[in-house]
Amino acid sequence: MSPKDQLAPLKAKAVTRWQGLQAPHRTAIVIALLAVLWMMSGVFKSADIANEGVDPATEAATPRVRVVTVTGEQHTPVISVMGRVQADKAVDVRAQVLGRVLDVVASKGDLVEAGAAIVRMDPEDRAERLAEAKARLSQQEIAYESARKLSKGGYSSKLNVAKAKADLEAARAQTTRMQRDLDNTTVTAPFAGVIDTLPVEVGSYFDKAGGLIARVIDLTTIKAIGQVAERDIGRIALGKDAQVRLPDGRELDGTVTYIAQASNALTRTFGVEVTLFVPDRSVPEGLTAEIRLPMAMEFAHRISPALLTLDDDGQVGVKTVGADGKVQFHTVRIVSDTQAGVWLSGLPVQTRVISVGQEFVRVGQTVEAVDGDLATMLPQPSPGG
Repeated sequence: MSPKDQLAPLKAKAVTRWQGLQAPHRTAIVIALLAVLWMMSGVFKSADIANEGVDPATEAATPRVRVVTVTGEQHTPVISVMGRVQADKAVDVRAQVLGRVLDVVASKGDLVEAGAAIVRMDPEDRAERLAEAKARLSQQEIAYESARKLSKGGYSSKLNVAKAKADLEAARAQTTRMQRDLDNTTVTAPFAGVIDTLPVEVGSYFDKAGGLIARVIDLTTIKAIGQVAERDIGRIALGKDAQVRLPDGRELDGTVTYIAQASNALTRTFGVEVTLFVPDRSVPEGLTAEIRLPMAMEFAHRISPALLTLDDDGQVGVKTVGADGKVQFHTVRIVSDTQAGVWLSGLPVQTRVISVGQEFVRVGQTVEAVDGDLATMLPQPSPGG
C-alpha cells in the first residue's frame, strides 16, 4: 500500500472530526492558527518579503492568484445557547381537607381533562353535617323574615332584625363551608394535562391540609429556558421568532416571551424564555435544548473561515484584489459563524476575495487575478448538519 493510500483513512477521519465541531470552535481554531502563522512570520521573514513564496527564478513575474467575487447581503445573525425544556403549566395538587384516601382514580402518566377526578377521600360524616347546616339555614331564613315583618308592624325592634340577619348570614357561611369540604373530598385536575407525580395510595392519611396528592403538567405549551451573555442581551427582542433544536434532531419554532431584566450575579448572564406550542405533547419536560435566537439584521458577506488572515498588527481580515490589480487588506468583524460559512462586516458591497494564494502575496503588490467558483470557496455542510 502506498503512503498516499495509508494516509487516506486518517484524512477522512480528520475531515469528519472537523465537520463535527461546532461553528464557534472551528472559527476559534482558524483564528488561533492564523495567530501562530503571524508570529512565526517575524522569525522566518526574509529581507525580500515582497517576493515571499515566489521562486527566485520567476520573482520578476507577476504572481497569479485565484479570486472569487463576493456580494454582500442582509443577514440575520443568530445566537445559539444551550438550555432546557420546561412545561408552561405545572401544578402541585394538594389535599384541602383532612382524612383518609378512599380511592385513587387516576394513575401516574395518565392524560386527564380539566376537572377529572384524581383521588377520592373518605367523606366521613360531611354529608350529614352539610344536611344539618342546610336545615339550620332554612330555619334562620324563616326567623329573619319573621323579624323583618314584625319590625314593619312595630312589633319588633331593629336590633332583633339585625340579630336575625347576622344569624342568617352565619348559617349561610356554615352551609357554604360544609359544601366546600364535601366537594374537596374529590381531588380533581386543575387543567388538562399529564399526571407526572402521584405519591398517594388507598389508605394514605392526611392529618393536615396541604399534603401533596399529585403533580399535573401541561405539555401542549412548553418553554425553552436558556442564559444569554450580557454582550448579546441587548440584541434580542420580545415577540421575535426563535428556533429550538432537540436532542433527537427536531427543530421547533417558537417566540421569545421573556427576557430577564436582571443578570445572574454569578454568571452575569440573563435568562431568556422561548414559548412553543406542541399539540401532540411529544416533548418531555427536562430535555436539553439548543435555543437559536435571531438578532438584528446586518449587511454582511459570507466566505469560508479558511480565508481569514492577519495583518502585521494582528488584526483579523481578508485579502482582496482591487480594480487596479493590487492586493488590499480589509479588517473585518465576524458577525456570525454558521455551517455554511462565516459572515463578515467591513467589506465593500462587491469585492474580489483572494481564495488561493493569499499567503504568498503582500498588500500593495500587483497580481494577476484568475476568477474562481464561489461554491468551491464555501464550506460544504456535513450530513445532517
